Amino acid sequence: MKKLYLKLFSFLFLAGIFPFHSLCQDYVNWNVAEKYTADSLSGHYRSSLSATWIPDTHHFYYAIEKKGMRRFYLVDATKGKKKLLFDNKRLAEDISRLTQTKYTPEELKIYRLDFYNKDLSKFYIRKNNKNFEYDVNTGKIKIVSTVPEVKKKSTGSGFPAILGEKSWEKYSKDNKFYIYGRDHNLYLSHKDTLEDIQLTTDGEPYFSYTSNSSEKRDTACCYTLARWIDDTHIIFAFREDKRAIKTMTLVNSLANPRPTTDTYKMPMPGDSGVSQYDIALFNADTQEKIPVSIAKYPDQKVDISYSSTPGYVFFIRRSRPADYIDLCRLDIHTGKVEELISEHCAPHMNIQLFKYHLINDGKEIIWWSERNGKGQYFLYDNNGNLKNAITPPDMVAGTIMKLDTLNRTIIVEGYGREKGINPHYRFFYKVNLDGKGFTLLTPGNGTHSIDLSPDGKYLIDNYSRMDMPTASQLIKIASPKKNTVLEESDDSELRELGWKPPVLFQIKAADDSTDLYGIMYLPFNLDTTRLYPIITNVYPGPQDDQIPRAFTVDDNYNQSLAQLGFVVINVGSRGSSQIRGRDFHCFGYGNLRDYPLADDKHAIETLARRYRFIDLDRVGIYGHSGGGFQTVAAMLTYPDFYKVGIAASGNHDNNLYIQWWGETYHGIKSHTDSITGKTFFTCKIPTNNELAKNLKGRLMLITGDVDKNVHPSTTFRLADALMKADKRFDMMVMPGMDHGVGNTYYYNLIRYYFVEHLLNPKKEHIDIIHHK
Repeated sequence: MKKLYLKLFSFLFLAGIFPFHSLCQDYVNWNVAEKYTADSLSGHYRSSLSATWIPDTHHFYYAIEKKGMRRFYLVDATKGKKKLLFDNKRLAEDISRLTQTKYTPEELKIYRLDFYNKDLSKFYIRKNNKNFEYDVNTGKIKIVSTVPEVKKKSTGSGFPAILGEKSWEKYSKDNKFYIYGRDHNLYLSHKDTLEDIQLTTDGEPYFSYTSNSSEKRDTACCYTLARWIDDTHIIFAFREDKRAIKTMTLVNSLANPRPTTDTYKMPMPGDSGVSQYDIALFNADTQEKIPVSIAKYPDQKVDISYSSTPGYVFFIRRSRPADYIDLCRLDIHTGKVEELISEHCAPHMNIQLFKYHLINDGKEIIWWSERNGKGQYFLYDNNGNLKNAITPPDMVAGTIMKLDTLNRTIIVEGYGREKGINPHYRFFYKVNLDGKGFTLLTPGNGTHSIDLSPDGKYLIDNYSRMDMPTASQLIKIASPKKNTVLEESDDSELRELGWKPPVLFQIKAADDSTDLYGIMYLPFNLDTTRLYPIITNVYPGPQDDQIPRAFTVDDNYNQSLAQLGFVVINVGSRGSSQIRGRDFHCFGYGNLRDYPLADDKHAIETLARRYRFIDLDRVGIYGHSGGGFQTVAAMLTYPDFYKVGIAASGNHDNNLYIQWWGETYHGIKSHTDSITGKTFFTCKIPTNNELAKNLKGRLMLITGDVDKNVHPSTTFRLADALMKADKRFDMMVMPGMDHGVGNTYYYNLIRYYFVEHLLNPKKEHIDIIHHK
C-alpha cells in the first residue's frame, strides 16, 4: 500500500497536480527540531564546573549531575586530589528514614553543602525544614537542632559612615556634615547646628545633583549623586547634562486599560544635542565652590574613576569621534586638572576592551592601548611617564582578572597568541608588572573561563569548543604546568539521543588572505548524495560577532533548525570582532552598511565547493538586531544569491540608532565655524532603505513594538521604502516585545518561514504589477 501511495504522489507531482513543496511540507518532521533544542537536551550534558570554596581553606566542593543524579566531590587544592563526599543511594535511604519521606537518589535534590569554621569532617544540609549533619569520615547523618555558629573576623572595611538616620543623609567620614539633594540641587547640613545650606542653584531635570533626573521638581529631600572625597570636607559632584538631547517615543499597545506612551532621551548620530559633562567641587567648611575646567574636545565624553587616590580624582575624557583619549588627574583642593596620558587612536579606539587601573594609591597606572595594532597593557608612573609594556605585542589582551599589587603580577585574558588555535578562543596568562615572567595558565585547545580561589593561589579552568564538551582542570598558579584534571569531556548521553556536534571550519575572507572561523550545523541524518539549502545566521559586530565558542548544544536554535533539512552556518566577517586586533576590528569604518556582505557570500560559496551537498540555488539568511540589518543589506546587495531572509529588530537606518554606535564605527565629520569657533558634527550612514528597489527574494521583517534599543521606526521606514518600490514582503510586529524578541513563537516563525520558502521554494512574483 505504501508503494502505491508513493507512485500516486509521484504521478501527481510530475503532472503538476500536487505541488512538491506541499508534499514535502507534510513530511517535514517538526518534532525532530524540538527534540534537539537546548531545553530538550538539558540535563544530558555537563556545563562548566562550578566550585564552592570552603572559607579559609584550600578546599572546595563541586557537583556533577549525570543521569539525573548529583554527585558531590571534595577537592584538596594543595594536593590536587578529590574524593566523593557521599554515596547518593545510602544518603537517600538515610534521609528517607529520618524524615519519613521516600526519596530516590534522583529525587533527593541537594544543591548546597555548608562547612563551618574550617572543619572538613562535617557538612550540613537542609531538607524538609530540618537541619542535617553529615559525618564525612563515617558516612553517618543525623538531624540537629542548630548548625555551628560562624566565627566572623573583623574586616575593618575603612569605609566612612556615609548614611545617617535618613536614607538620603550622606555623611562625611568624621560625621560632621551631611549632604543631600532637593529640587535637583545640592544641600549641605551641619550635624550639630542642623543648619541647611543650599550649595547650588543650577540643578534642573536632566542636569541634576540628585538621583532623580525626571522632569518634575520635588521639594522632598532625597539622595544626592555627589560624594565626599576621602576623609576630607571636600564634596565632589559629577553631572551629565542631557537637557539638549531629543526624545524618542514608543506606544505600549498592550497596556491596560488603554495604550500608554513611553518617551525617553536618545541622541542619534550627528545630533547637535548630546550629553555634556560637568565637575564641581565644594568645600564644606567654607561653602565655597572650587572651579574645575575639564573641557578639551567638543562634545567630549567623560568617565570618572572612584578608586582610592588620596587628594585626587582621576577621569577619562574622550573625543566625540572616539579617536583621542586622555587620562586626567584632578587635585581636589585646588581644582587643577593635569593631563597624564593622551593617546590618538586611528580611526577609533576599541571602546569595549579599553581599560585602565590606578594602583598603589595612584602612584602607578596600568593603561590599555592598541597603538601596536593588537591590544596591550602598559605601565606608567604617576606623572604619565611610560615605564614598560606589561603584556606582549603579539596578542590582544582583555580583562585583568586579578591584580596583585603586593607581588606585582596580573592574571589577564588574551587572544590570538596560541599558534594553530582559533584566535577567538580565550586563554589566561600571568605576567609581572615589569613585563617579565609571562606564563600561560590555561592550556588546552578551546576557549577558557576561570574561577579564582579567594586567596588567588589556585584557579579552576573550564574549557571547551562547540565540538568538545567542557573539560575542567585545577591549576596552581605558582606552578601552572602541574595541573589536575577534575572532569573530562563527555557527550555520550547526547550521542545516545542521536545528537552530533557541529563542524568547525576555517576559510579565507573575500580578500583570499584573512582567516575567518565559523560553525556549520548539519542534519543528523545527512545524506551527502542529496542537495540541502544553506542558511547563514549573521551578526556583523563590530563589538562582537556573537558566534559561540564554548560548548553549547543549540546556540540560537541553529542546530535544531538544521534538523528540518538545512545546512546552517555562523561565520564571522572582517570587522565583526574586537578581539582580532585594530585592523580587523576597524575594517568596516566608513562603510557601516556593506562591510560584512562580501565575506558572508564568499564563505557560502567556499563551503559549497568544499561540501557538494550544499545547494547554492537555495540560500537563506537571517539575523537579529545588527544581524537583521545585515540580512536585508545582503539580500538587497546580492538579490540573485540570497533567496529568503528573516530580519528581526534590525537597525536598517543607523542614522536613527544610538549616537556612539554610528559615530564610532562609521565615522563622523567635524566643522568649525570660523566666526563663532563652535564645532559642528555631521554623520551620514548609508541605509537599507536606499536599496529597497533591489529586492527579489522572500523577506520577512520582524520588530517588537516597544524596542528601546532599535526603535521599531527603523523597520517601519524600511517597510515604507519597500512599498514605494512596489515590493512584496512579510512583516510581523510583536506586541509588547522589546529588543529581545526571542521567544518560542519567534523561533518557530523562523522555522516555518524557511521550510515554506527555502526548503520547498515556489515561483513567486515579488514585484507588484500595477494593472491599468
